[in-house]
Amino acid sequence: MINKLWQKNVTPTAEIERFTVGRDRELDLFLAESDVIGSMAHITMLESIGLLAKDELETLLRELRSILGTIKAGEFVIEEGIEDVHSQVELMLTRRLGDVGKKIHSGRSRNDQVLLDLKLWTRRQIRDIADLTKALFDELQTQSERYKDVLMPGYTHLQVAMPSSFGLWFGAYAESLADDMLFLQAAYRMANRNPLGSAAGYGSSFPLDREMTTRLLGFDSMNYNVVYAQMGRGKMERNVAFALASIAGTVSKLAFDACMFNSQNFAFVKLPDECTTGSSIMPHKKNPDVFELTRAKCNKIQALPQQVMMIMNNLPSGYFRDLQIIKEVFLPAFGELRDCLQMTAYIVSRMKVNEHILDDPRYDLMFSVEEVNRLAAAGTPFRDAYRQVGLDIEAGRFTPHKEVHHTHAGSIGNLCTDRIRALMEQTLADCHFERAEQAEAQLIG
Repeated sequence: MINKLWQKNVTPTAEIERFTVGRDRELDLFLAESDVIGSMAHITMLESIGLLAKDELETLLRELRSILGTIKAGEFVIEEGIEDVHSQVELMLTRRLGDVGKKIHSGRSRNDQVLLDLKLWTRRQIRDIADLTKALFDELQTQSERYKDVLMPGYTHLQVAMPSSFGLWFGAYAESLADDMLFLQAAYRMANRNPLGSAAGYGSSFPLDREMTTRLLGFDSMNYNVVYAQMGRGKMERNVAFALASIAGTVSKLAFDACMFNSQNFAFVKLPDECTTGSSIMPHKKNPDVFELTRAKCNKIQALPQQVMMIMNNLPSGYFRDLQIIKEVFLPAFGELRDCLQMTAYIVSRMKVNEHILDDPRYDLMFSVEEVNRLAAAGTPFRDAYRQVGLDIEAGRFTPHKEVHHTHAGSIGNLCTDRIRALMEQTLADCHFERAEQAEAQLIG
């Protein structure tokens, strides 16, 4: 029989318990640390409004710090028969402290408790994703500068088009991540608002000091309207999922390029040997499995916003058990993206480029635009220059001049690396991750 905070006289059947509890006991382990930290802020506020005595607060804080140590040591478990992390923490307190442990839930519901847990946990995960995104960004910029003078073909419609460079290729993905970071910043700001005190979605008759818990937990502000606080469940996860999907989209495209450019038919780049796998039948094979799995995982993450939306779609205001299922797709997504970012940064830092691609005459025609522009710069009308070069190509008379002189902002000769870095660093600075970290550290003591 599962122990429930809401249990009265009616006992659900085992099948009903299995179905309604679902994976909560497994997934709530993600939220255990946040649950304890949120409870520490809540009871500190309860003491300030006279619902706990000072000695009771000190006793509860001491025990919660002990439980937090158990969690950080990896020793915390949700026992068999316990419904969720909230029940487990309250049970541990009650076992150790008796009736004092039962006072911890005054003025809150499991609804605002899990909302708070999710927000505290999510903002910490966003910080980790931001750091790993920045690490990949740095590797891309390093490679962009290292190979900025090495030309490669640029493609449109998968046809050889115009000269590009490895500086442009690596740098393009760096700037894409700088844009992705804007989504992550917005997601963090929406997650970093305090729902505690909204209770079941309609507030409490206790004189709760929501400003105090907001300050103690380092939130930027609170979700002021208690009904909206509950409506925000699912919405927060959806918005964060869009930010994760944006990063995943960049990494997936990079993985696709790398797999293609690593193939023998392109041979533009060489992936590190330790990041490839072999064949059980073909002894020559070096398969880009890491990037193929990265591509698949990132494509899966790009579906996350739609999964969240379909779970929460068409729900009216108020809490519904449907929202529990969001945890099943949302919580694990951070770990998957974290792995993809780490693997991609590792490979990018060790990727070697082919500096002699243009020795192959199949790429000669990509310099046709350079020749058109050279003639136009010398006074030939552009359309006449275009026609002249086109006729030379058709007649087999075209001879490429393989020097390029692009100097405008963002081009082969002017990558604007410093400006792109400034965009990324400003976005990161505007997140102010340190505020939440400092508040939590002070609360824990």
